[in-house]
Amino acid sequence: MSPENQLPSSLAEQLEQAFTRPSGREIDQMREVRFQTGIAPHANGSVLCSYGNTQVICAAMIEDRVPGWMRQQKVEGGWLTAEYSMLPYSTLYRKDRPISKGKQDGRNIEIQRLIGRSLRAVLNLKNMPDKTLWIDCDVLRADGGTRTASITGAWLATRIAINGLMERGKLEKDPIVDHLAAISVGIYKDKCILDLDYPEDRDATVDANVVMTGSAQFVEVQSSGEEATYSRYQLDELLALSEKGIQELVELQKQELGKKG
Repeated sequence: MSPENQLPSSLAEQLEQAFTRPSGREIDQMREVRFQTGIAPHANGSVLCSYGNTQVICAAMIEDRVPGWMRQQKVEGGWLTAEYSMLPYSTLYRKDRPISKGKQDGRNIEIQRLIGRSLRAVLNLKNMPDKTLWIDCDVLRADGGTRTASITGAWLATRIAINGLMERGKLEKDPIVDHLAAISVGIYKDKCILDLDYPEDRDATVDANVVMTGSAQFVEVQSSGEEATYSRYQLDELLALSEKGIQELVELQKQELGKKG
């Protein structure tokens, strides 16, 4: 742009400042991610995983048996299954427990299936003979991204649990083949952003949850427009943001494991 066609500096600054996130973060900036391990002492592995104000307790427990269908069909190896729930006080208004309504919560079922199949994607179950790995993810505080925090924290809890089994000689081969993490992305005020908190998730026109491995392989992409459409270019931008975020999450997982030796 030639000098005579340049915008006045005050107007240029206004245009640059026109878009702001509620938290003040940059479009590719995640919330602070924290891991507190050993939060549930009776579990084989446990982590309190925090994405900003979102907090999820992720615990892994191992049983020396497999589901009946595996025995009946003579399927070799082991199994992994996951359960997800939101504690009644995890949101601004009390959330009823599903058991009080006498039926399962459809959203909980969808999310726990996502957690289970995501983790199974990075496990060689044949290296877990006659064992079932139970993953429990309980949301302590919800501020957007509970399912993605559950997946990232659940992988770390699983890694800790498997390390313990191998140290005690209960497993001969490591069943975990790669890291796993998940992050949300979306379009908010016409901008593609990384790691949506609740105000952004509420008002986003497009939101997506992306699960990837440490080697940058996609496990799952859940993407939808909220009464809106989005372009291929925007989808590519969302995927690029998610890959950046997941690389950062994997690095944080490695750092946490490094603390434990």
